Amino acid sequence: MRTDDKQIRELVEGWARAVHAGDLDGVVADHAGDIVMFDVPPPYEGVRGMDAYRRTWPWFFDWQAQGATFDLVELEVTAGEDVGYAFALLRCGMPGAYDPKVLLRLTLGLRKEDGRWVVAHEHHSFPQADAEAAEREVHERFARWSEQTAAGDLEGMMAAIADDVVAYEQQGPLRYEGVDELREVCRTGLEAAAGATVTWDVPDLEVLVREDLAVAWGLDRIRVDGREPVLSRGTRVFRRRGDGWELVHEHLSLPQES
Repeated sequence: MRTDDKQIRELVEGWARAVHAGDLDGVVADHAGDIVMFDVPPPYEGVRGMDAYRRTWPWFFDWQAQGATFDLVELEVTAGEDVGYAFALLRCGMPGAYDPKVLLRLTLGLRKEDGRWVVAHEHHSFPQADAEAAEREVHERFARWSEQTAAGDLEGMMAAIADDVVAYEQQGPLRYEGVDELREVCRTGLEAAAGATVTWDVPDLEVLVREDLAVAWGLDRIRVDGREPVLSRGTRVFRRRGDGWELVHEHLSLPQES
């Protein structure tokens, strides 16, 4: 293998290890100051410059720390005298929450500065999922929530909740803002049902997907120790997050008695 090819390969492999470790300094170490990245999430015009590039990573590290994978599957490198490129496929997602055949695609453009290679352009993407597949993913998210509710798995329930979620719950206050406030709502509900057998599902769930947004609605059904279920109306909005969907808005209500 040519020396330049080997250097670029080691650079990409080191970058992937740093991403998986949540090591921001390691991630940015071999990137140009004028880096341009086209990422999976917006902004659609990409991020430009090192400061903007650094700001994209903390939320990803927080999500990855919940158990997500980030592993190189395939890597090809071509190096010229002072310009090179690499393309790769990676597994990126929460085990059990995504189709393992759907891989993250990575393309890197590199240039040589003062005798060393640096990444000047970085492009991540997932193949565009069709609407039916996206609808299945949202249905599967509800199925996992049902299992996690029955198991009292609070952190599992929160794994697909956006940090900036806004929720309108059945009881006050008027609105809950942010994942920490919604976590407290869920924690209180689980503690109130401690020792009981609780099932939760949305048997008539409807899902509508348009590109990176999905809306789901139906009647939430909660049953405690096999008693008659309590029904409430639920509408939820999701946005695509890498390989899956995160909840950004929830609106629950009980019908008013006449």
